Amino acid sequence: MTVNNPAIDRNEHVSSMEPLRIAEGSRHRGELTDLSVELAAKAAGFRRSLPPGLLAALAGLVRAMNCYYSNLIEGHNTHPIDIERALNNDYSHDPGKRNLQLEAQAHIAVQAWIDGGGLNATSGNAATARAVCDIHRRFCELLPAELLTVQDPDSGASHRVQPGALRDRDVKVGNHIPVSPGAVPRFMQRFEETYAPLGKSEALLAMAAMHHRLLWIHPFIDGNGRVARLMSHAQLLNLLDTGGVWSIARGLARNVVQYKSLLANCDLQRRNDLDGRGNLSEEALIEFTRFFLQTCLDQVTFMEELMQPDRLRARVLVWAEEEARLGHLPQRAGRILEAILYRGQLPRAEVPALLGTLARTATRVTSTLVQQGVLVSESSRAPLRLAFPARLAARWLPGLFPDQVG
Repeated sequence: MTVNNPAIDRNEHVSSMEPLRIAEGSRHRGELTDLSVELAAKAAGFRRSLPPGLLAALAGLVRAMNCYYSNLIEGHNTHPIDIERALNNDYSHDPGKRNLQLEAQAHIAVQAWIDGGGLNATSGNAATARAVCDIHRRFCELLPAELLTVQDPDSGASHRVQPGALRDRDVKVGNHIPVSPGAVPRFMQRFEETYAPLGKSEALLAMAAMHHRLLWIHPFIDGNGRVARLMSHAQLLNLLDTGGVWSIARGLARNVVQYKSLLANCDLQRRNDLDGRGNLSEEALIEFTRFFLQTCLDQVTFMEELMQPDRLRARVLVWAEEEARLGHLPQRAGRILEAILYRGQLPRAEVPALLGTLARTATRVTSTLVQQGVLVSESSRAPLRLAFPARLAARWLPGLFPDQVG
């Protein structure tokens, strides 16, 4: 929320957001380092377990999931099925729902840009001021005008959000009053100087601090929470080579009360001589770091269990059998899905032999699966790959997000 006040610089010193990292001598560093090492190993193991074809399909669905949960944290409930409809240019007739679909579409476009290496190409590092502004600009440029206006709750004045532009007025977030607008560039420079040069192990340990300190600076009039989560997604992608197949946003949204409470605690000033040496509480930062790393671990574990080959195959094939009984799929369609689940992709030329049919019949079966949205291919001759449509997530990947309601 904004406070109607002209842009000024109250000359706050950048030391007021210290500590930016957990001290080397902290008795908690060993525990937190162990958590980060465990996370790195588990994330790498999960990614290695996925055939390339399944990895690409899962990453596409996770973008919709990540968007859904990030929106939910902001109080915007746009189900992934509605998000998927928007990606197919199928928008609600209700203006409010349509705007939320467009917001979700914007989020997914920015994450796809990040996942494809676009952020690295333009900014080199998610921890830079340029990267943070790029994320905000790209997201806001895709929003409808109605979502680019924020209102001062006290004066009632409306303010236009400028994509990628640092704020030019004071703001208040709960009980926290971020630094004056004139000080934002100075604090963002200190942010970048601290986090951008870190090596992988230290950067992973500092991710939670980086997440909070960006929110503490509050560089934009609006959109800071979403930018912080996309920045953290980009950091995880780079530091752990996640492939985008799991999302911390799901864990944060499912524990949103704790997430927001721990963030607020990190705003508190140092309590006593045992609470670090900076202006802000190191104890609170340690608690948030522990929560952040454990949340990441929980999400990798959840996705790893969900994608267990035997269980996933059983769920997909049961669905295919039911659809065949209902006349929605050809009887032998499950064979194609099973082959792709084993191998990651399937050359079209192998389908007739796999089904024991003529080429014309094989083409009809694959075309039906493509029309159902469960198979994709880059061209009419390219190998077939599995897709994970949001409408089937409740059957194929239960628990990934809530069932459609209403």
